[in-house]
Amino acid sequence: MRGGDRSGLGRWGEDQAARYLQARGCTILAARFRCREGEIDLVAREGDFLCFVEVKLRRNARLAQAREFVTPAKQQKVRTAAMQYLIEYPSPLQPRFDVVEVYAPYGEATKKPVIRHWKNAF
Repeated sequence: MRGGDRSGLGRWGEDQAARYLQARGCTILAARFRCREGEIDLVAREGDFLCFVEVKLRRNARLAQAREFVTPAKQQKVRTAAMQYLIEYPSPLQPRFDVVEVYAPYGEATKKPVIRHWKNAF
């Protein structure tokens, strides 16, 4: 996944993650929520939870699991952006922070990416 349009590939990964979550009963409330403090890839509702989802796309897990790239600094940015989201869109739902790993060895040409959902990841 080197070179090329990374933002397009990232969006493809987020779209794959959104479809995966929807197929498992989640409702996607927002995609690519941005604010001055940071961004959230997906915001979803799952039952009584408001899930702030960080999506990580990788070719494989040879170097490390995709979720391991959600560093403490990134976690803090997502938390801060989540607070801003809740100011703009108040919700009675319990917040939760998830990570969705998308493994796509051939990038957007991957027919069936491997997707793993880590609930309450941080």
